[in-house]
Amino acid sequence: MSRILARLSINTVLDIFYYLPFRYEDRSNFTAISDLKVGDIAAVKGEVKTLGNVKTKRGIDIFQLALDDTSGIIYGVWFNQPYLKKFFKPGQKIIMHGKIERYDKLQINHPQYEVLKGDESDSIHVGRIVPIYHLTQDIAQRYLRTIVYRAMSEYLKCTEEMLPTKLLARNKLVDINFALRNIHFPAKDENLKRAYKRIVFDEFFTLQLAVALKRKELSADKRGVGHIIDKEMARNFARNLPFELTEGQKRAMESIEGDMKSTRPMNRLIQGDVGSGKTVLAAYALLLTVGNGNQGAIMAPTEILAEQHYVTLTRLLMEYDVNIVLLMQGLTPKTKRETLDDIRGGRADIIIGTHALIQEGVEFKNLGIIVIDEQHKFGVSQRAHLLRPVISKASNGESAQAVPDTLLMTATPIPRTLALTVYGDLDISSIKELPPGRGEITTYWISDSEREKVYNFLREQIQKKRQAYIVCPRLEETGSLAVKSAKFMHEEFKERIFKDLKVGLIHGKMDSSKKESVMKSFKKGNIDILVSTVVIEVGIDIPNASVMVVENAERFGLSQLHQLRGRIGRGPYESYCILISDAQKEGAQKRMGAMTESGDGFEIAEEDLKLRGPGDIFGTRQHGLPEVRFGDVVRDMEIMELARKEAFLLIDKDPELKSYENRFIKDNLDKRFKGRLGLARVG
Repeated sequence: MSRILARLSINTVLDIFYYLPFRYEDRSNFTAISDLKVGDIAAVKGEVKTLGNVKTKRGIDIFQLALDDTSGIIYGVWFNQPYLKKFFKPGQKIIMHGKIERYDKLQINHPQYEVLKGDESDSIHVGRIVPIYHLTQDIAQRYLRTIVYRAMSEYLKCTEEMLPTKLLARNKLVDINFALRNIHFPAKDENLKRAYKRIVFDEFFTLQLAVALKRKELSADKRGVGHIIDKEMARNFARNLPFELTEGQKRAMESIEGDMKSTRPMNRLIQGDVGSGKTVLAAYALLLTVGNGNQGAIMAPTEILAEQHYVTLTRLLMEYDVNIVLLMQGLTPKTKRETLDDIRGGRADIIIGTHALIQEGVEFKNLGIIVIDEQHKFGVSQRAHLLRPVISKASNGESAQAVPDTLLMTATPIPRTLALTVYGDLDISSIKELPPGRGEITTYWISDSEREKVYNFLREQIQKKRQAYIVCPRLEETGSLAVKSAKFMHEEFKERIFKDLKVGLIHGKMDSSKKESVMKSFKKGNIDILVSTVVIEVGIDIPNASVMVVENAERFGLSQLHQLRGRIGRGPYESYCILISDAQKEGAQKRMGAMTESGDGFEIAEEDLKLRGPGDIFGTRQHGLPEVRFGDVVRDMEIMELARKEAFLLIDKDPELKSYENRFIKDNLDKRFKGRLGLARVG
């Protein structure tokens, strides 16, 4: 049996305690079959009257049984599980749980079930709120429930309380023994709610302790660059811009100044929609570090974006004596060697590149700030490579360790939940306004049958000298004509529908130089319609592109659709995003609806998290934090904020958790992270 339990990750008594039910059945008050309504989720109890297997004309095996509770009969139906016949006998008392449906008879398809045995008047299986657990092969619900009950009866009293009494009282939390007993076998609903709050609080509290410790680590025993702020330079920078800074940009600029002035290394994330003006803030931070005699680096996920930054920064910093270099794949050996020499010798002030910045042979003389654009596109180890302390020369000529400031940027707004957890060790600046002069984007959701209208509209826009993107979910055909491929649509447009127009194609399998050539041609206006895969999700600005058509839009995530939409509306023209989808599933329809109703990236991000659910949003692959197993970071936001407040308060008072009353907290933290705490930082 131990091997079977191990499949459920149950290896110790403590594992049993924390193997929580995924739902509960109130078996103290079952619904009478005569009172059932189609569509309800319900539990019924009755006697098996008949059972048997039948085979449909299509060869599908169906096992069904008739359950009678004297008020009526309902059928349990299982498809392709004929072996179930050996588990049931006429006359048995059983419980079935599931969605009530009606075809030619009232039935529950693939119900959860349990066979009742003997006199269970004083049972853990009936007559009460009963826990239902996820199972594995060769273990029954009753047996696992019995194991949990016996373990709690014998060993629960040995469980040690982790949290201090004052913390429990302050937050009206029950003790851990009460919580564990009632999360499994609640006497009433109120007890279950109180138990759930305590269990979820413990999980979130441990998570927030990790975040608080990493934040503390960033500010302790690390010497930053400590920039001197030249207010006159700041005023000149703002005056020389071809536009007025938004309020969000001004606030972010002040925060950057405060961070860079401090001797504590900056660790700030700037978040805002595509086109909200994050690059201007990066330019200011880079100029500030160069003005202090340091170098600045900016890393972008694609060569197209790196080149765009090079062009933008060159234009913004034209009036300053700043040497900006571009380090990417494809440089001639001579140019690359000279560029690396300039970086090493300090003659290159601002270095822009892709992953080439973290390759062997790149040595900075005195790096003062690192800017990472679209930071979520890089893995933990890639970001960490740039974030290592860099050797700089002190005034007396001796080597001294200095940690460069870090400025992360993302055009994917972060839901508040993630801002408090995954990104909780960062200072975050949000830019919610778009600069003036940007065209409005209107989003439409249409069916595939209206495609002809879309093509007519595209032609009208191109006659007005506008350009358009057509985004497809895949590059090539895979057998389903319902899913449009980029290659098929490119040929269809080029050879039949828009053969009088200039149609281009770009996709991820092209080499960098080819993609770069296509995008430059599109920017110059030599392409009217660019058919693409999601490779343009992060790409170069095309102010003249005013239309985007997304094929099979239901195959894209909500945040991804918003990112794609951000590629248009970059100029002064009114722009249009058209989602073509015959989505039938509720989730896909909600995504389409959200896109047509909101253009706010922050609202979209929150809605995306609600629709997708939290999942393993704290996996070590990107963030180093463990999966949330018990709580729901969306639904339980109030508990999360409570846990965060207490965790940060505790770390402020006892940074190393050395006090006697915090010893169990420290032990739990060590067990929970198992050495992974060093990865928890978003660097």
